[in-house]
Amino acid sequence: MSEGSWSERLMGGFRKTSDKLTQNITGLVTKSRLDEDQLDEIEEALIVSDLGPQMAGKVRARLSEGRFERGLDEDGLREIVGEEIAKSLRTVAEPLDIIAFPRPQVILVIGVNGSGKTTTIAKLAHLFQEQDYGVMLAAGDTFRAAAIGQLKIWAERLGIPIISGKEGGDAAGIVFDAVKQATATGIDVLIVDTAGRLQNKRELMDELSKIRRVLGRLNPASPHDVVLVLDATNGQNALSQIETFKEVAGVTGLVMTKLDGTARGGILVAAAEKFGLPIHAIGVGETIDDLRPFDPEYLAHVIAGGAK
Repeated sequence: MSEGSWSERLMGGFRKTSDKLTQNITGLVTKSRLDEDQLDEIEEALIVSDLGPQMAGKVRARLSEGRFERGLDEDGLREIVGEEIAKSLRTVAEPLDIIAFPRPQVILVIGVNGSGKTTTIAKLAHLFQEQDYGVMLAAGDTFRAAAIGQLKIWAERLGIPIISGKEGGDAAGIVFDAVKQATATGIDVLIVDTAGRLQNKRELMDELSKIRRVLGRLNPASPHDVVLVLDATNGQNALSQIETFKEVAGVTGLVMTKLDGTARGGILVAAAEKFGLPIHAIGVGETIDDLRPFDPEYLAHVIAGGAK
């Protein structure tokens, strides 16, 4: 996919937030000093525009400190919103670097069914291949035969090894075999799919704890990353998922998927403000090269309505 095409689809993913922001702030600001009623209106407009209460509060504080001698119009407000968003997103923009020694670096990928988890694993594998790393997959979501089959198809397409077992098998045993084989064959990155059954938190927690214990016996630093895949179309529900998976799995970073024309990209800002977890990458579309690094400056520009 061309850079321009990908960029257009990304902008589409944030258009709902940007358009909603436009709708909510139009006509709100005109005076040289904003009064409390106006500040309340602006804060409420930002909250309902999916940016979250923390970001809305920061913008309000910035506005209340300033005296705008020539008034503050919509473009001026957008500029301030964009600056505050960029400031927040810069703190969480962090690529998923392969730095583990000894190898392999083990990345557990978690997320609810339907979040785009399996496809994101394939995209991550492709991204690491492009950086000349040796990659292996482990099909640790043994509760769904479809997940195992889908991951095998992606491994075959990418030409990378995969360790898998039968449906209902022992996920920790599969991970153990994968680490052993990855170590023996000089693999740099082992990406492990895991079950996403949030309806039974205790069972999922027990399974992930078992995987962690097995990995810890092989390498005390493993797993090196626990990446949560989030579907941006879930909006505020995505924040609940972060909360739950932090408790259940010890999430270390995020990948946001499905940032196309149906998504509200402002949820990225709310997640950054509430949790402060690294955001490694974002995805638009279904093709293998649709996963891109998280660019806080550009995304702040688009969300605030600076890109048309």
